[in-house]
Amino acid sequence: MENKETINSILNIVKYDLYFTGTQINYYFVCKRKLWFFSHNMELESESDVVLLGKLLHEQSYKSKRMKEVTIERIKIDFIDRAEEIHEVKRSRKMEDAHLYQLLYYLYFIKHYTGKVMRGVIDYPLLRKRANIELDEGKEKEIQNILQDISRIVNTDKPPEEEWKKYCKACAYRELCWC
Repeated sequence: MENKETINSILNIVKYDLYFTGTQINYYFVCKRKLWFFSHNMELESESDVVLLGKLLHEQSYKSKRMKEVTIERIKIDFIDRAEEIHEVKRSRKMEDAHLYQLLYYLYFIKHYTGKVMRGVIDYPLLRKRANIELDEGKEKEIQNILQDISRIVNTDKPPEEEWKKYCKACAYRELCWC
């Protein structure tokens, strides 16, 4: 009986860890208040100029390669170039930690969902740069800690206090914080 409980506990942890989206991981590094709003079904960025520019960049930069967005459960990967390599396309390095951990979460998700270990690449087509990313044991533990903190944040009754950051001016959630 004890082994069955241990197995169920592990399965619940894995299911729980795979519940979040890449956007939530990204917002964790950008703004915890934005993370809370988004996680409570206040999705305001679908009409954002910044988001639309990012989508256009992805489409224009890789149209000749026929790269398509890949959806696995709750995550959306920009494209898979080779069987072992997933790609995220970003406009600039301004939010580099958010980009890094979003991709690390995708690698973590795929590893725990499918058992497959993959490599990742963050593509910055406007800069003509790319960053190769691998999920090691240390980063995997960081992801687990981040997921716990995200859970703590989204399960509170109220959003975290607002905190002015230089990109608040262009944020789709600005009016929820600064009006």
